[in-house]
Amino acid sequence: MPDIVLGTLNAKFIHAAFGLRYLFANLGELQPRAVLAEYDINQRPLDVAEALLAHRPRIIGLGIYIWNVAPATELVALLKRLCPDVIIILGGPEVSYETEPQPIVQLADHVITGEADLEFARLCRTLLEHRPPAGPEPDGGVTVAPPKIIPAPLPEFSQLKMPYEFYTDADLAHRVIYVEASRGCPFSCEFCLSSLDIPVRAVPLPEFLAAMDRLLERGAAQLKFVDRTFNLNVNTSRAILEFCLARWRPGRFFHFEMVPDRLPEALREVIARFPPGALQFEVGVQTFDEPTATRISRRQDYARLEENFRWLRAHTGVHLHADLIAGLPGESLAQFAAGFDRLIALAPQEIQVGILKRLRGTPIVRHDADWGMTYNPHPPYEILQNKLLNFATVQRLRRFARYWDLVGNSGNFIETTPLLWRDPAGGVVASPFHAFWRWSEWLFQRMGRTDSIALARLAELLFQHLTTELARDTRITAETLWRDWQRGGRTDPPGFLRPHLAHLPVRERAPRRRAGLPRRQGRHVGGMGEA
Repeated sequence: MPDIVLGTLNAKFIHAAFGLRYLFANLGELQPRAVLAEYDINQRPLDVAEALLAHRPRIIGLGIYIWNVAPATELVALLKRLCPDVIIILGGPEVSYETEPQPIVQLADHVITGEADLEFARLCRTLLEHRPPAGPEPDGGVTVAPPKIIPAPLPEFSQLKMPYEFYTDADLAHRVIYVEASRGCPFSCEFCLSSLDIPVRAVPLPEFLAAMDRLLERGAAQLKFVDRTFNLNVNTSRAILEFCLARWRPGRFFHFEMVPDRLPEALREVIARFPPGALQFEVGVQTFDEPTATRISRRQDYARLEENFRWLRAHTGVHLHADLIAGLPGESLAQFAAGFDRLIALAPQEIQVGILKRLRGTPIVRHDADWGMTYNPHPPYEILQNKLLNFATVQRLRRFARYWDLVGNSGNFIETTPLLWRDPAGGVVASPFHAFWRWSEWLFQRMGRTDSIALARLAELLFQHLTTELARDTRITAETLWRDWQRGGRTDPPGFLRPHLAHLPVRERAPRRRAGLPRRQGRHVGGMGEA
């Protein structure tokens, strides 16, 4: 039986726990005495406790994040009640700041704050030596128990063993594989934990690329780089992109988080050589309102950002996933709407509308008094209201964000979504934000929920809204929706569309999603509907 179990609750099965593998890789001589045990937040804490205790460990290390802290708290309470002698060690961003008042911290034996790659192994060595927690030793010395809260110094990558060999063949076949070429962020955006992680530290490039080569040779299809600013060092990012391009084959997919206003020619040249659908860039725009950006210490060249977006859409097959945040201090609904419309005009394939979160440790709290920032005290700590957005408005924004993900981002309505703000015969007729807001309100009035909406029902309601509320041409709308319906590989029209498609040839088909790509990105290959 192992002495150490390293576990966590992932958000979904498809997500492999990157942090756990780093801890395991750096256990040194303790590694044969440890196992990895991954679960997800859809499993009952009681069942997870049973599985963990079946290993009969002396130490359980758990990774705690914003998405799993609630079920993990229940899990730790069960573990300590069932087996009080098992030592519980917590780590992760959720317990690295504002630790003392957290119920899960109070239940645990030790908490390592910060990057625990090396500190976890040191603590386990101390705990497994069987020394009493405190008191005299035979030689007259005193054994001092490790403190409950243990800050971990930032490790340099030269000190760390890389974790990639601990992705199993099953992981490579069925899960997203997380990798990193650097840690940290040079920027100071007040809503982001990465702004506290300075300076940026890079993995030695030859060793990193060798590890990536082994992963790809073993069959990895999707590599998701978690670097917060992948394109910060142009020489390094170009070398990695050249490496990926040289090893690209159908079905391989690479994800990077990019600084939106930094895309020099040295990067453009290699990016343009990738085939469509091979790259995804996650681009944090967050706000287009410059006073708001200044208020939260976000530095961004908007003219360059827009030029980069236009170049990427015109000259590459990169899948662009852009982020906007609603609820920032001092940004009104009208200002957010203007930013959304500005981003729609740049035509990224996906726009993630996020609701501002007050992450533990971030300096965004300094605006609480001036702007009346009121956050949910429970994870994920989203804004409830502020001086410019009352609770009812934030709730409507929350529904807008969810419906946008179902309709605008999903790839199921690529051509149909723009009909909400465009007349096929006459161009733009409304602000995209306000047009989608109107649809969101109309949809919620009829459904009363934002989840568990069948795709066929959603399509029918969209068709109804377009043809009745907006008086769009029924035939054109039906044909557009039918092309979208086929994009995911569906061959039979839903019942409500059939009467409107009798004039079409039976075999008419629209482009289908690219085989081998992630499902949503595959639907987007070939372009988004016009903005």
